[in-house]
Amino acid sequence: MLARTIALFLVLAGGAAAQELRIGMKAAIDGSDPHQSYSPNRNVQLHVYEPLVFQDAYQRPIPGLAESWRLIDATTWEFRLREGVTFHNGTPLHASDVIFSIQRAREARGIRTYSQNVRAITTMEAPDARTVILRTGGPAPMLPSLLASVGIVSAAAVGEAASEADWNGGRAAIGTGPFRWVRYTPGADVVIERAERHWAPLEPWRRVTYRFIPNDSARVAALLADDVDVIDAVPPALQPRVREDARTRLVVATTSFNFYIFLDVYRDVAPFVTTTDGQPLNRNPYRDVRVRRALSHAINRQALATRAMEGGAEPAGQVTPPNFIGHDPDLGLPAYDPGLARRLLAEAGYPGGFGLTLQCTADRFAGDARTCQAIGQMFTAVGLRTIVETLPTSVFFRRAGTGYAQNEPEFSASMSIFASTSGLASESMNTILRTPNATLGHGASNRGRNADPVLDGLLERIESELDDTQRAALTRAATRRVMEELPVIPVFWVRSAWGVRSNIRLAPRGDAYTMATSIRTATVP
Repeated sequence: MLARTIALFLVLAGGAAAQELRIGMKAAIDGSDPHQSYSPNRNVQLHVYEPLVFQDAYQRPIPGLAESWRLIDATTWEFRLREGVTFHNGTPLHASDVIFSIQRAREARGIRTYSQNVRAITTMEAPDARTVILRTGGPAPMLPSLLASVGIVSAAAVGEAASEADWNGGRAAIGTGPFRWVRYTPGADVVIERAERHWAPLEPWRRVTYRFIPNDSARVAALLADDVDVIDAVPPALQPRVREDARTRLVVATTSFNFYIFLDVYRDVAPFVTTTDGQPLNRNPYRDVRVRRALSHAINRQALATRAMEGGAEPAGQVTPPNFIGHDPDLGLPAYDPGLARRLLAEAGYPGGFGLTLQCTADRFAGDARTCQAIGQMFTAVGLRTIVETLPTSVFFRRAGTGYAQNEPEFSASMSIFASTSGLASESMNTILRTPNATLGHGASNRGRNADPVLDGLLERIESELDDTQRAALTRAATRRVMEELPVIPVFWVRSAWGVRSNIRLAPRGDAYTMATSIRTATVP
């Protein structure tokens, strides 16, 4: 579906009769600083602050502000900037702006940053205005993919201490992108306007407004009432309304967002785990791989994808979906086998099961709470006394913690979606499964505090392997290690659905972003 829609997009007109594009967005952005990491924020900011490297629909690296890049030696990358690129204030893009931006991203502080994406860089040089030399502490073959997350900003405009107000339409809000930042109203909307000077052909949209409409029914109603032109995150239950209305179209594609069960595999005694009569259990069952495998075999992934998610998901048996970097086509789905799950629990010393609480988001995407309840029933069916607690996303992530000691996770079994902004399977594993190390940027979202020397070693080799074929083989080995040990349990990849007015065409992206640059008015029926 994704490839067919992209092919259709290529025949669309570059111009548009309507100069204003109105997008209804489920998730509200929570900041305008481009070096703080959060998917909804980045979705909007990429229009304004462009990275050196862009990504195609499957998040594979393609030229961006850098027209080319090459390895000079094993630890030295050269990036050549496009000629004639200027910032919105008219000043030319200079290699020193790139260095400033990478340094700022590296020094960013907060729960969500891109610092881990530039962790390998040790020194940077600008031998001339259009050349950036990046040196790394060791071979860093995936650096171009990782730099796709770092928006380039004007060093002169940002200065040393730009505030949130400076980014929100103030002095710092100067990029090279096809749109300029106009206004961000927290909880309401973001407005961007076309930059009348850009290195690529000008966008047809003079003005783009992202309205935050968290309620699914209200978002669909806004589309049907022609209050907006495009909406994201159409839940399966409401998709027929969009598909069957002559005034609208539905676009669906599988994304790289994987819905996982995160398990506590590090504490001797896990919170929310009890005996069958509700008393605290004096050992952590999740540290036994047989228990983790039992949980995996208890899950009917196909039923969840087709029923609980109403077709809004694709069953997952690994980290990355087909067509994305790191997918292993030879790795099948774990079998749904309740009998095997019970036998594994008995082998692990839990013939009568145990009690657990499964915490999940209730509003991250359509179907998350419903899926969590269904999984709870599947666990109960194999003898586990399961309680399901669904939480608002803001509460969930505050309690879920990170991989680092100062943010201790409260949960022992939780469910959430994750996708690496780079689109690399190895970077997903670096973030959610590698032994936590704040200095190196490893394990930032490793909520189960997994610490597997074998996996760590494979990821370290992947980071330094310059041969593409060997690196791909190592990535497959790392993926297989995850599926053997199951420190997290992949359940499904979320399928994103967009509703568009009948005169609109949208080319879907695997990162589920809704980009004005991928939306055009139609010239074909």
